[in-house]
Amino acid sequence: MIVAPKFRGFICTTSHPAGCEYNVRQQVEYVKQQKKIPGAKKVLVIGASTGYGLSSRIAAAFGCGAATIGLFFERPASGSKTASAGWYNSAAFEKLAKEEGLYAKSINGDAFSNEIKQQTIDLIKKDLGKVDLVIYSIASPRRTHPVTGEVFNSVLKPIGAPCTVKTVDFHSKQVSETTIEPAVEEEIRQTVAVMGGEDWAMWMNALKEADVLEQGAVTIAYTYVGPDMTHAIYRKGTIGRAKDDLEATAGKITENLNSIGGNAYVSINKAVVTQASAAIPVISIYISVLFKVMKEMNIHEGTIEQMYRMLSDRVYSGNLKLDGKGRICMDDWEMRPEVQARVAKYWAEANNENITEISDVEEYRKEFFRLFGFEFDGVDYGQDVDVDVKIASIQ
Repeated sequence: MIVAPKFRGFICTTSHPAGCEYNVRQQVEYVKQQKKIPGAKKVLVIGASTGYGLSSRIAAAFGCGAATIGLFFERPASGSKTASAGWYNSAAFEKLAKEEGLYAKSINGDAFSNEIKQQTIDLIKKDLGKVDLVIYSIASPRRTHPVTGEVFNSVLKPIGAPCTVKTVDFHSKQVSETTIEPAVEEEIRQTVAVMGGEDWAMWMNALKEADVLEQGAVTIAYTYVGPDMTHAIYRKGTIGRAKDDLEATAGKITENLNSIGGNAYVSINKAVVTQASAAIPVISIYISVLFKVMKEMNIHEGTIEQMYRMLSDRVYSGNLKLDGKGRICMDDWEMRPEVQARVAKYWAEANNENITEISDVEEYRKEFFRLFGFEFDGVDYGQDVDVDVKIASIQ
């Protein structure tokens, strides 16, 4: 069938198998052109099918030559309905890894559940013995607690007072302001339960108890801080409260891994277009302006450039260059004072008349659709494609 993009707001309901494979292949080719990383050899990526998680798996496999197990919760194709982009991404990854002679297996299921944790442990024991790097990159709006059964739902809200922010509709390129009412305490609690550090800690405890972590194993989870102009709705809002919990959890995990010489870190990554970030009103206009500024300064990075740099220049370089809170700072280029000064200037000036001049909102729109395999120049979208793509290790 011929697959075209169908979308509702920040959700695309179709994805293109050839486009997703093209995206994965481009990332793989980027890593293969860089120097090899003397790092991880057996890697577990929890949340491996899109965004930073997918790029982490690609960087580890094709940069370090690592065997990888990828965990995700994605939808296969059904009849004329396409699979989710993450499904196609993962199928493409396994295909390219096999071509390179790299071990790659995947598990599709709810990472928050005890059953999937056990299934993952069993696979590690069977095929790899132990892992030396665990990437935790889950972005889910909902979580069912594996012990109590309570269902938590996250919200995107400020804390304490209403927040009025400038935003841009990247489909229509219309600039507007929107006001978001503050979260109540129960909404904060549930958001922390979904996006905080509890599940990460549960994973690391389960892996340690099962004795599937190598001596000196490292685990990394991802966060975002951003500039003052986004803080009201992000870092000082419900998501920020969850990220504070995630960062605090890193220290607790490191203590738990002390007996095997392991360490847990949080990496502050650069703002990029992801399915999660597309849902945050203030982020669309910020990223559109940021892209323009960083491209003009020739320091723009996507997810794969970030994750390759994180592994090569930080984690396995002998110098993590941690900040005062013990975090890996991959947002260092984004947060340069000269970058933020120009972004703030364009931000203040943004309106319907000049938005395409002072920002890269068109590139933001393309990046959004590329998440689902569309808008790649190297793909013929007029061709019939088979949407029923299999992931080799998932029967």
